[in-house]
Amino acid sequence: MRDPYEVLGVSKNATDEEIKTAYRNLARKYHPDNYVDNPLSDLASEKMKEINDAYDSIVSMRKGSQGAGGSYKGSSNPAYANIRTLIANNRLDEAQKELDAFGTNSRDAEWYFLSGSVQYKRGWHGQAYSSFSTAVNMDPNNPEYRAALNNLQRQGAGGFNSPYRTGGNMGGSCNTCDCCSSLICADCCCECMGGDLVPCC
Repeated sequence: MRDPYEVLGVSKNATDEEIKTAYRNLARKYHPDNYVDNPLSDLASEKMKEINDAYDSIVSMRKGSQGAGGSYKGSSNPAYANIRTLIANNRLDEAQKELDAFGTNSRDAEWYFLSGSVQYKRGWHGQAYSSFSTAVNMDPNNPEYRAALNNLQRQGAGGFNSPYRTGGNMGGSCNTCDCCSSLICADCCCECMGGDLVPCC
């Protein structure tokens, strides 16, 4: 991996605020929503992933040297740096165990973002969407949380250009079986409530 400071175009002596500003500017420039139906969308996604990885790396390094200071809002707990590392290395069971150790009352926006990241990597996109939404609602100005939610929303519309894509067998479209299963489930719910689902054909 390239030097993360070089990726963000900042000096190693840059302040946390300067790093955050550089990250936000690059995230806005290369966000996949700017490249819908554009032949450069794959390149933009790769660049966005590199930017996210660089930012996470700097945040983790600075947490390690500065303790619980955190370089952006929502990163006040040093345990998050370790959880991010576990997620990045696909050690999802360990990451989940550390997340589960947090009490319900101590779960902040970053906790929900990291929880959503674990769920996303497991392919549980519905749960990931809920977690990312909670993170954004708790900290609406955090570009990382909003980017994760936006990318997942785009995937729901059939696109898989997310910088958070981790590989594996993730299809990008709804197939006939998925549609039928959803209709059957909806029909059962309607019948249980005394109604009936209008047939689609």
